[in-house]
Amino acid sequence: MNLLKALATVSSMTFVSRILGFVRDVLIARLFGAGLVTDAFFVAFRIPNLLRRLFAEGAFSQAFVPVLSEYRTRRGDSETKLLVDRTATLLTLALLAASALGVAAAPLIIYVSAPGFAATPAKFELTVAMLRITFPYILFISLVSLAGGLLNTWSRFAIPALTPALLNLAFIFGALFFAPYFEPPVMVLAWAVFAGGALQLALQVPALARIGMLPRPRLAFTDPGVRRILLLMGPSVLGVSVAQVSLLINTIIASFLGDGRVSWLYYADRLMEFPTALLGVALGTVLLPSLSKYHSASDEGEYSRLLDWGLRLTFMLATPAAVALALLSVPLVATLFHYGQFGEQDLWMTRQALIAYSAGLLGLILVKVLAPGFYARQNIATPVRIAVLTLIATQVMNAVFILSLKQGGLELATGIGPHAGLALAIGLGACLNAGLLYHKLRRHGIYQPRPGWGAFALKVAAAIAAMGLVLWLAMGPTPWWLAASGAVRAAALTGLVLLGGAAYFASLWLLGFRLGDFSRRAA
Repeated sequence: MNLLKALATVSSMTFVSRILGFVRDVLIARLFGAGLVTDAFFVAFRIPNLLRRLFAEGAFSQAFVPVLSEYRTRRGDSETKLLVDRTATLLTLALLAASALGVAAAPLIIYVSAPGFAATPAKFELTVAMLRITFPYILFISLVSLAGGLLNTWSRFAIPALTPALLNLAFIFGALFFAPYFEPPVMVLAWAVFAGGALQLALQVPALARIGMLPRPRLAFTDPGVRRILLLMGPSVLGVSVAQVSLLINTIIASFLGDGRVSWLYYADRLMEFPTALLGVALGTVLLPSLSKYHSASDEGEYSRLLDWGLRLTFMLATPAAVALALLSVPLVATLFHYGQFGEQDLWMTRQALIAYSAGLLGLILVKVLAPGFYARQNIATPVRIAVLTLIATQVMNAVFILSLKQGGLELATGIGPHAGLALAIGLGACLNAGLLYHKLRRHGIYQPRPGWGAFALKVAAAIAAMGLVLWLAMGPTPWWLAASGAVRAAALTGLVLLGGAAYFASLWLLGFRLGDFSRRAA
């Protein structure tokens, strides 16, 4: 399979899901605004969602796929199927226990993850009630992740990439048609999480059956392959998910800063996640199986060349996305969220967080490409050490930015809220993480850059400058975006995105870039 075609498939399916995700967020913003009830839901959803990223899409996938690829390459289908059965059985039992524990300990979890909510009993109780409904999502989505690892290893990328759309559809239908039947209405969002998780898992069953890898119950605690996955999975939690740990810490801090702060960060994070998923998650998805196969086959030259391919695509696509997010921050937030209960103050505060996040977008996506360079080799120690260092540095930056803005008087002088400092710390921490991962890959001789990086970087920079100039001239004044109707904003934003994309890719074409230059076969 052509990896560029696979990347396009994953990105297009992810695009569909993210568009539905924006529809979801527009509905939530319009129906529920940014305040007490949305803060409660976002915390109740963020905890199982964080666990999903830490264990399901993060640690589990990065530990499972390399071992799975090794079994398939060296041991054949029968031993691979046995590994899948035993892994799925043990994972299901562990997840059932974890879900039951999470439901029972919901009040304690909220005390730890959002301690500021305890000062408002109604807010605290609502968050606990919703967490008890959303927590079993980790059971569904972790099994979905196992299925996704299997399908991706068999080069079946479409179903795993399309699966998240079902969660967004559950949100949309729930908010539109069932909210009036709940008290308070925001509870419908928690039940949408539960229903969406069940639907996502159900979609995997036919696809797994078609490749002959539908798991059957087989319990074996001493299976060497399962033990290797568990040993790799434990420390890799921090190695692949440090940004999510930082987001959780930011939620804890934001819960003390007043109503709306959690929601502003959430809406900005949703906008930032759009290019992160389309590029970072998609690249990581298509890279990891091939990197694992090259390592199993001891083909270090192709291993390095594949990493170089991924890094060039990242710089070519992620850098303009970061610039566009910052330049179009007002049009984006106004078009997607500035309706109903989402007021002008919410728009400006969300814009601040979005600009701060955009500073670290390239770093966030690079981590998704560089970390698999270690995990495909089953090297856990290096990225974990880097992740711990990054987490510490991020919290130091949090303290500096918040003290400067909140206590140093800069918030009053500049109008910049301390929540923007939290977002900036995450972005800069991601850049540090990516820089250290790159340094270690070079130092260990795992990655050797291909010739031509200097000219490549200059051409990309020139194309970004052309795109930025076109967007700045065409964007228009901020008051226009605040006053225009939703339909007019949507049409204008669509035109800006198309214009910016045309300016960028036309510039690359004039500078000699061709699509065929980035074509590459999978391992």
